[in-house]
Amino acid sequence: QVQLVESGGGLVQAGGSLRLSCAASGDTSNILTMGWYRRAPGKQRELAAAFTSIGIANYADSVKGRFTISRDNAKNTLYLQMNSLKPEDTAVYFCNAYVNGVGYAWGQGTQVTVSS
Repeated sequence: QVQLVESGGGLVQAGGSLRLSCAASGDTSNILTMGWYRRAPGKQRELAAAFTSIGIANYADSVKGRFTISRDNAKNTLYLQMNSLKPEDTAVYFCNAYVNGVGYAWGQGTQVTVSS
């Protein structure tokens, strides 16, 4: 099994920045892909940014140019650097991993609130 723990959320003014972290533990050697999803109030969960199985970063159109996904394999940690934040970025952000032979694992989520 893989456990994912997010951190780094909080309250920030529009135009500000935050960096989210996702620490993975457990059977991390079987993780094929990782990414960040978000769920805004009253909306369905959507992809924010993710790595493909060959390491290519994909971004939602709404965050391109502002968010950067990265990872530190030595620390088993995934990051999401969020710059030029907008009120519409307010959401619970979830870390996600696809584990070979198991399926998807999710973190508990971290709240990001952007004030105007």
